[in-house]
Amino acid sequence: MGTRAVVAGGSMAGLLTAKVLSRWYDEVVVLDRDELPLEAVHRKGVPQSRHAHGLLARGHQTIERLVPGFRDELVRRGAVTNDQHNDILLYNEGRLLKRAPSNLTGLLASRPLIESVLRAKVTEVPNIVTCAGTTVDGLIAEGGRLTGVRANGERLDADLVVDATGRSNRGPTWLRELGYDAAPVDEVRAGIVYMSREYRRVQGDADFLGVISGHYPENPVGCGAGANDGDRWLVTLLGVEDNAPPAEPGAFEDFAAQLDGPELHRLITRAAPLTDPVRYRIGPSVRRRYEKASRLPEGFVAAGDALVCFNPAYGQGMTIAALAAEHLAEVLENGGDQITRRYFSGMAKIVDTAWVMSTSNDLRFDTTAGKQPLGARLLVRYLSRLNRATATDAVVGRQFLEVVNLLAGPTSLLKPTTLLRVLRSS
Repeated sequence: MGTRAVVAGGSMAGLLTAKVLSRWYDEVVVLDRDELPLEAVHRKGVPQSRHAHGLLARGHQTIERLVPGFRDELVRRGAVTNDQHNDILLYNEGRLLKRAPSNLTGLLASRPLIESVLRAKVTEVPNIVTCAGTTVDGLIAEGGRLTGVRANGERLDADLVVDATGRSNRGPTWLRELGYDAAPVDEVRAGIVYMSREYRRVQGDADFLGVISGHYPENPVGCGAGANDGDRWLVTLLGVEDNAPPAEPGAFEDFAAQLDGPELHRLITRAAPLTDPVRYRIGPSVRRRYEKASRLPEGFVAAGDALVCFNPAYGQGMTIAALAAEHLAEVLENGGDQITRRYFSGMAKIVDTAWVMSTSNDLRFDTTAGKQPLGARLLVRYLSRLNRATATDAVVGRQFLEVVNLLAGPTSLLKPTTLLRVLRSS
């Protein structure tokens, strides 16, 4: 496709995109203003790394296709494999999804471990070059096509530029400097505060590997907790607006008593803490609708949080980043013309399902600005009935988990056989 592609941002989305581009360009240069260690350590550029992470089933399947050996190396270094239907306690609107054996495999690991394994794999590729401590200052274009970037005050020629700068999102500023109007933006402010703490994990201290408790208007607290590398439990509690988890040890554990199920509260009141609670206030969910932009320079692509920032309570971010990289590979496979238009057009369809699933729940809260579309309101009402069914019907529970893991679309929950099961249970 060309001589050089430049990826601005060396986190998950940037690394996955670089791996795809390495097949099509002579050289792929990954630029990041942060340090890029191969060790599993927290980075300043990833402030969310101290909080619970997990790869949805479709996410780690996609990464494994893009980066063969990723899963085995992650497990070798301590990631915990799990049956998402049998090993994870999932509470929705106060109801515990019925556990049952399945082949829905998930991976639980800390963000530093996930990123370090991926970075090690990607940097093994001979034509990928990573440059830490390098800030992209802007784009260079000629005749409606990108020809390079300005980085640390110098020009770097490129045939394709990927904005993977995360929530800092430099792309719109760079495009505006070239005279391009901003793309439309969808935004939902959920006002959620996260607090996380690590505990020592010992053999036999629980009959589960993770707990997810969804927040909803009647009980606006939730959690995402799981077994992690290093024999740890990583516990993230969340609350909306004034009901935020406290940072004080002891009070943090007491807050967990508000969760719908007692299991996590019992666990962390017995387990030995390894860290103090760490706070993180998430910004709004933002979807940049580049597919609706009046015009864009050819050779521009955005991925990861630079394209769509999800509420992390739903665990969709890394999976969508992987699907974006896979989609870019398909676009390049089909030729080098109109890469920008074809990429963003296809990403709109990929993002739709995850965006509706997360924002539909956020918009239920009075504290969230915005109004639920009619379709979203109907979806939420139906899911409330479906949640009752999942408490007793493992078949419905399995179908729900396939949607949550982005292995199936929400319309699969409307199949006649599923509707009958839901109606019978409710």
